[in-house]
Amino acid sequence: METIVKAVNNVVWSNWLVYLCLGAGVYFSLRTRFSQIRNIKEMVHLLFSGEKSEQGISSFQGFCTALAGRIGTGNIAGVATAIAWGGPGALFWMWVIAFLGAGSAFAESTLGQLYKEEHEGQYCGGPAYYIEKGFGQKGWSKAYGMVFAIVTVIAIGILLPGVQSNSIAVAVENAFGVNVTITGIALVILVGVVIFGGIKRIGSAAEFIVPFMGGAYILMSVIIIIVNIGYLPHVLGLIFKSAFGAEATFGGILGSTIAWGVKRGVYSNEAGQGTGPQASSAAEVSHPAKQGFVQAFSVYVDTLFVCSATGFMILMTDNYTTFNADGSILFNAGTEYTVKQIGPAYTQGAVNTLIPGFGAAFVAIALFFFAFTTLMAYYYIAEVNLNYIVKRVTGKGSIMATHGLKLVLLGMTYYGAVKTSDLAWAMGDIGVGLMAWLNIVAILLLSNIVMKCFKDYESQMKSGKTSEDITFDPVPLGIKNADFWENKNKQKVE
Repeated sequence: METIVKAVNNVVWSNWLVYLCLGAGVYFSLRTRFSQIRNIKEMVHLLFSGEKSEQGISSFQGFCTALAGRIGTGNIAGVATAIAWGGPGALFWMWVIAFLGAGSAFAESTLGQLYKEEHEGQYCGGPAYYIEKGFGQKGWSKAYGMVFAIVTVIAIGILLPGVQSNSIAVAVENAFGVNVTITGIALVILVGVVIFGGIKRIGSAAEFIVPFMGGAYILMSVIIIIVNIGYLPHVLGLIFKSAFGAEATFGGILGSTIAWGVKRGVYSNEAGQGTGPQASSAAEVSHPAKQGFVQAFSVYVDTLFVCSATGFMILMTDNYTTFNADGSILFNAGTEYTVKQIGPAYTQGAVNTLIPGFGAAFVAIALFFFAFTTLMAYYYIAEVNLNYIVKRVTGKGSIMATHGLKLVLLGMTYYGAVKTSDLAWAMGDIGVGLMAWLNIVAILLLSNIVMKCFKDYESQMKSGKTSEDITFDPVPLGIKNADFWENKNKQKVE
């Protein structure tokens, strides 16, 4: 099975997907005139504005729910994997894909808000919805949307949970000696309690956990950087030289450096993957672009802050080993690791240099919170797409289907906890890759609609309106099938 999974993974994650991710980021950055730089102040402001409602969550809860999905094992184990196979320069390419990916994140989350629907008293939306509606609800666009929804349910509900639970189980076993079976059972119970409470409980839990876990982790990295501050210029030089093959040690793996940086960057920040729009669609806002800005900022938080924190901790303490494609050691920085140890062990070793014996426990706890909130977000994303499938097929929702999904996700959470990390990561990469292929092609084809929303928002800003006063009407913009917004405006008139 592992051979088949790895073969499929190599096809899905060919260089063409790397080019597509980078190309989409460049395209949206240019078309919005690098909005991810110009509108940072607006992003932060919008993050803490907006209201909750019976149907929707607040902008901040939407941000935290999306960030819960973005910040996960990829921020600890994923960064270590990128450095292990791509060298220090992979961190630079993670930064690049985050900067460019903020443009893709804006596009997909704006579309998610634009074409969202109200289902059983809650807002829901995402790629499946905007693929169907954005292309005019034609037969082929409905089929395209259905394919995305099916792929997402399989990827998020079956393939990806194991990556998160496996990293938790391995880190907890290394730190506390707890058997992976026990950890797997405990995870199933804890995740089950939250996901059976719906998006409101998921949003509330994320709102509390995400700022706490991210803040504590970044604080630890800052302390380690300060303690090793004299080594910072060398590490920065190593990152930039390695990123372009100028460092002799890593020059021979430049292709792997770029590929692993982009691959792990996309896995971590999820820009363009199609997961962010699910959470952003649930937010209560007065204009679709608002969640586009908020979700663009979440990409920065994920990669430029949390992933960088991991990368600097590992590199500044020389706690990494880089490998050739065949598994042989290319470079051993100081602490020699084996291929099987690639992952949390790198970060655990880095923290141990500051407080001997504390690293394993700290990283295990951080990883638990990171991966736990990601599992919560995974369920919500999978549920939105399952509801899309069921509603399009039967005309109504199905409680039986959603309960079945919960059991499957919990089952895969346990399965991943007790299986090998190589298989878990390969399965997860396939899921991420398939979603990215389908979603990035869609948002590129729908880019003119994205730009109509973007220009409408900026035009209202330039007219002197504050973000609180900005509203949205799709009709004058020539945007069709935005039923939610049309009905919302009609209700205001009535």
